[in-house]
Amino acid sequence: MNQTDDLLTQILAWLAQPIALYWLVASSAILLFALLVNIIRTSKRITKLDQERQQLAIIQATQSQKIDSLSSDNSQLLNKAEESSLQLTRLTSETAQLKSSRDEKAEQLANNENERLGLREMVENYQRKVSRLEADMREQNARLQSEQDKLSELKAQFEIQKSQLKTEFKVVSEEIIKERQSMLTEQNKVGVSALLRPLQDQIEGFQKRINQVHDEAVKGNTSLKTEIENVMKMGIKMRDEANSLTTALKGSSQQRGAWGEAQLERTLEMSGLVEHDHFEKQTSFVDDSGRRKQTDYLIKLPGDKCIVIDSKVSLNAYERASSADPEQQADAMKGHLSSVRQHINDLASKDYTNLYGVHSPDFILMFMPVEPAYIEALKQDPELFGYGYSKNVVLVSHTTLIPILRTVANLWMLDRSNKEARLLGERAGDIYNSVVLVSERLQKLGKTLNTASNHFNDTVTSLAGTQGLQGKVQRFNELSAKANKTMPELEHSHIEFDTSKLNAQPIGRVEGDTDE
Repeated sequence: MNQTDDLLTQILAWLAQPIALYWLVASSAILLFALLVNIIRTSKRITKLDQERQQLAIIQATQSQKIDSLSSDNSQLLNKAEESSLQLTRLTSETAQLKSSRDEKAEQLANNENERLGLREMVENYQRKVSRLEADMREQNARLQSEQDKLSELKAQFEIQKSQLKTEFKVVSEEIIKERQSMLTEQNKVGVSALLRPLQDQIEGFQKRINQVHDEAVKGNTSLKTEIENVMKMGIKMRDEANSLTTALKGSSQQRGAWGEAQLERTLEMSGLVEHDHFEKQTSFVDDSGRRKQTDYLIKLPGDKCIVIDSKVSLNAYERASSADPEQQADAMKGHLSSVRQHINDLASKDYTNLYGVHSPDFILMFMPVEPAYIEALKQDPELFGYGYSKNVVLVSHTTLIPILRTVANLWMLDRSNKEARLLGERAGDIYNSVVLVSERLQKLGKTLNTASNHFNDTVTSLAGTQGLQGKVQRFNELSAKANKTMPELEHSHIEFDTSKLNAQPIGRVEGDTDE
């Protein structure tokens, strides 16, 4: 209590001071102003919160309406979802069926693609072979043309050298004739003529051979088309003859085989091939197991290569198919196709291309001499050719074999032309060496004649004139009555043989070598 009283006393005493009272009033006014401002702000916030609450109420009402609308839409969507589920089930079943059908189509497409790729590979292989043959043909033609150009150039050079030699020989002969020593001149003329006669014969023979090779090449190129047409006509004629012999060949298989081989040999010969030179028949080989195998025909190619060809006559089955009723013809034709396939399998099993000593491509030509049987087999079974090719057996008939054989014949012709061109080139070198040898001997002869001329002039010098031997014996004519002959006047010889143009080196010799 006393403390409270003391506090009041102090406050009253403080308030009794004017300054203290002033600060108290000011502080109270400030506090009241701040409180008033705070109240105004709070009132505005309350008003704003009321407005926001009203807006939230409006939004809540709107949201409630949207929820009701969404609930209705959700019900509709559930119904649609059930319908979609049913449609999905139905579509799944249809998709499975379509997938199964698609797999079947894909399998068929894959099979067709494999067949297409197989046929495409066969076509590409044939195209590559044809391209190789055409490239070889072009290369051989270009090589032959190059050799012919070289031979023409050599011929022109030889003609020029021949003309020069004739001119030089003529000049030398005239100079030798003018030589006063008639005996030595005559002997030299005879020696030169005897020396040049073999060279002249070689040059003329070489020129004839060049003309012959050129004529053969031109004739071969110009008549190639005619020969092919003639061979094709022969093939058609042989085909007709084969048809006429069908009835006669219905006997034993041995008789049919002999006839087929005879037709094949005739086709080979008519295509320009010669036995032993271009083909061999009944050639025997031994395989790795020691068994002996024999080919019908072996077509030789340049470069120690060959192609194996075998004749197969499928006649009886084809004849039955041709003469059968339309209802039975299909079954009979199956027998013909089976016979051809059996021949293909037999040839493939013999494996001729892998025999030691047979440098052949990896295929065998199976010759069918009966053209209609060949055509009908490929017509009834388009895959028959591919079947044989897969076993390295190529089916051929007259019409397809003849172009192959003509190509082989042309290859041999080009090979022979190349060999003859090389031989002519070698002979050209020999002739050139012979010309060089003649030039060397003429050079020696010219030097010998020049030496003899120098010796002659020295002898004339020692004899002629008052200081020579003639002058010394001139007084003998005056002293002796028997000396009744006149001393002839001696003149120096001014003939000089130019041998500088005869300098030449033979092929394969070193300068300085001599030929005695």
